[in-house]
Amino acid sequence: MTSFAQKVYGIVRRIPKGRVMTYARVARLAGRPRASRAVGNVLHRNPRSFFVRGLAPSERVPCHRVVKSDGRPGGFAPGTGKKIALLKKEGVLFRNGRIAGKFS
Repeated sequence: MTSFAQKVYGIVRRIPKGRVMTYARVARLAGRPRASRAVGNVLHRNPRSFFVRGLAPSERVPCHRVVKSDGRPGGFAPGTGKKIALLKKEGVLFRNGRIAGKFS
């Protein structure tokens, strides 16, 4: 695993339940401000997703909490509908297919 991937997973692991962060913000925090797409690629290969059995909650990387800068949910390996459902279950509100309210 690259050091960039490790940084991305560490940042995403700290996003609290019910909150989201943009791919761009994750890229900036990981030290590569122009690497939003790279963040998406790293998260697509997430070996510690919520769907991996046997992991402690602190070991999981909640990649469903990372969204596009325009508030749309963005990609998700199990499907966008599943991503939206998980976010709604955590209390994230949507309006017209986008995150309602502020997000970073």
